Amino acid sequence: MKKLKTILPKQSGRVRGRVTVRHQGGREKRYLRLIDTKRSKKDIWGKVIAIEYDPNRNAELALILYEDGARRYILCPEGLKVGAKVIASEVAPVEPGNALSLKAIPVGTPVHNIEIARGKGGQMVKGAGSTAVIFGKEDLWVLVKLPSGEIRRFDPECIAEIGQVGNIDAKNEVIHKAGRVRHMGIRPSVRGVAMNPHAHPHGGGEGRSGVGMKYQKTVYGRRAVGKTRNKKKYSNRLIIQRRGGKAVLG
Repeated sequence: MKKLKTILPKQSGRVRGRVTVRHQGGREKRYLRLIDTKRSKKDIWGKVIAIEYDPNRNAELALILYEDGARRYILCPEGLKVGAKVIASEVAPVEPGNALSLKAIPVGTPVHNIEIARGKGGQMVKGAGSTAVIFGKEDLWVLVKLPSGEIRRFDPECIAEIGQVGNIDAKNEVIHKAGRVRHMGIRPSVRGVAMNPHAHPHGGGEGRSGVGMKYQKTVYGRRAVGKTRNKKKYSNRLIIQRRGGKAVLG
């Protein structure tokens, strides 16, 4: 599907020539599949005509042919097969691959590709094998338990897809050799203590020396230990319980 694919430019972790993400370099040419995270074809039935590999994610994609002739890629949930039919609608059946607003999904249903802001498209729970669960409903919010264990409030009008993201065994995949990692565009990571002192705060010293300072630092000299969370983050009001079972106060 040429209209749904574009060549993904290789930035190598750079913005305007400056490295912003370390350890990224040459890789194989990739195509970027345009995924319909908004499920823009409302109230139109579609048929799964192919399930494809995507080099940019560990989840598989399902290619949907809609009744009006349009084609779209969606994240392929577990159990969705070629020939199955899917739909995005407020009255859609609660079956894998269908998309509904959170207010229309029963409590206890597994979901993925959840919108954070209404109409923006799915942003959460998109990795292979991941799933969230509708935990409960309030007057103005729907509570969703995320894969991390965090319980969070969502707008009832936000869209989510039914089911668990497919390719569950992706986390068990063994890469086997360094060369394959290089083809992915990941360059080697060198320990700071193995560098010279001009290249890293941990560098220098005779033989196998440790960090040798009050606390560990990043390559840029910033503190790399301790708590770094912003306790006054705006989204705290939407979090009922953090991962690990800790309730959020205030």
